[in-house]
Amino acid sequence: MPKNELNLDNLSSADTIINPSLPIGRIASVDIYRGFVMLLMMAEVLSLSEVSRALPGNKFWEFLSFHQSHVPWIGLSLHDMIQPSFTFLVGVVLPYSIANRKNKGASVQNILTHTIKRSLILIFLGIFLRSMHSNQTNFTFEDTLTQIGLGYTFLVLISFYSQRVQIISLTAILFTYVLVFALYPLPNASFDYASAGVSADWRHNLTGFSAHWNKNTNFAWAFDQWFLNLFPRESSFLFNSGGYSTLSFIPTLGTMILGLLAGNYLNSSVTARKKLNFLVFIGVSLIMFGVLLHLSGINPIVKRIWTPAWTIFSGGICFLFLALFYGLIDMKGKQQGTFFLMVIGVNSIAAYVIADGGMRNLINDSLFIHLGANFDQVFGSAYATLISGGLVLLFEWLILYWMFKKKIFIKI
Repeated sequence: MPKNELNLDNLSSADTIINPSLPIGRIASVDIYRGFVMLLMMAEVLSLSEVSRALPGNKFWEFLSFHQSHVPWIGLSLHDMIQPSFTFLVGVVLPYSIANRKNKGASVQNILTHTIKRSLILIFLGIFLRSMHSNQTNFTFEDTLTQIGLGYTFLVLISFYSQRVQIISLTAILFTYVLVFALYPLPNASFDYASAGVSADWRHNLTGFSAHWNKNTNFAWAFDQWFLNLFPRESSFLFNSGGYSTLSFIPTLGTMILGLLAGNYLNSSVTARKKLNFLVFIGVSLIMFGVLLHLSGINPIVKRIWTPAWTIFSGGICFLFLALFYGLIDMKGKQQGTFFLMVIGVNSIAAYVIADGGMRNLINDSLFIHLGANFDQVFGSAYATLISGGLVLLFEWLILYWMFKKKIFIKI
């Protein structure tokens, strides 16, 4: 291990290496996929929705704006696939990570101790990032890192068992989650929707059985009204304005298990062609099953509360993304032009903190100081965020590139 590499295990640890310039334990296609996902997150700084608003009626920018935004409730955009992809890849690399640690002599107890430490770091890192602009610690547990941290120890425990047990665990988790939501009573005629931050006639409200998964009137919302108020807060927690919830970590665990199943197969001795066929077949099957659950009214596809149908549907898309990158990178060796993504993918935690922390604002403010107050108006005010945001994105990548050249890989 290089002397300046942090001595912590990354979420993306594995036991094979494609590019000798990378830290030991990387899978090229996984790093490229992760780099693509993190680029989507970092590219939020481009603020494509502002460009679209400045150019009303322009379908091109409307399309890009939609896919850089989260859908209000049902369905998905490309941006909605960031969190499930990042979460899915945690499961994909786990078989490699555990095998690598066992090969180094780690016992099950050592692995579990390290796993618990890793889970706590992820939870606290998520809380820290969410508290950066608050007057006090913002105890919230719905962000990507915290959700992974809450479920990661359970994922590792499940990984010690056979694939049959893993599939049974996945099924039990998703079925139980559906059942709990279905048994929670729907709002009655006197329910105060304003207290839940949603209106009774909100156009995204679902009807019939699917209404059990409506925004801020469901079991997870009720849980958070109790749970989040156990922590010190400036004012009592009433609702999350986006409808996000702490308990989403349970079906998010399901997404990680799907990744684990994919990782098990990639780590097997079958041919590369069979691995690719498996990824495509499972991906298509999961998408079809998720759509069936949605259209039948059994369970809607809602990312914000991570419904089981969303776990299945988005998991299928993740399988197809992985198949695409695996087929191009690992099977055909087409790595030309992927270096930009690889630099991001091998340092995903650093990329996450840079994009989600204060670094983005620091770079942006510095640009206006040194380049002038109107430097972003070179192509007109409509494209201002593309100029400033593009430069911020470039400098963020250059930071990651410097870390790459110095062999500094932040791991948890």
